[in-house]
Amino acid sequence: MDHEIDAIGLLCPLPVLRLRKRMMPLASGTRIRLLADDPAAIVDVPHFCNEAGHEMQGMTENSGTLEFVIVKG
Repeated sequence: MDHEIDAIGLLCPLPVLRLRKRMMPLASGTRIRLLADDPAAIVDVPHFCNEAGHEMQGMTENSGTLEFVIVKG
């Protein structure tokens, strides 16, 4: 994993806003792990990736923490 973004404790839309801000300077193909515990992230993160041209490689949930793996498009 190239980068990890901790958005635990942040509510919608802050996890996606933090992800977008941190991804801006990164090169295409960079892999990012986003950690969040806001249930809305299940919908928000895939939607953001689809709209922005990034690839969401997967999502897992462990004890209320969501982990997204995203590749910058």
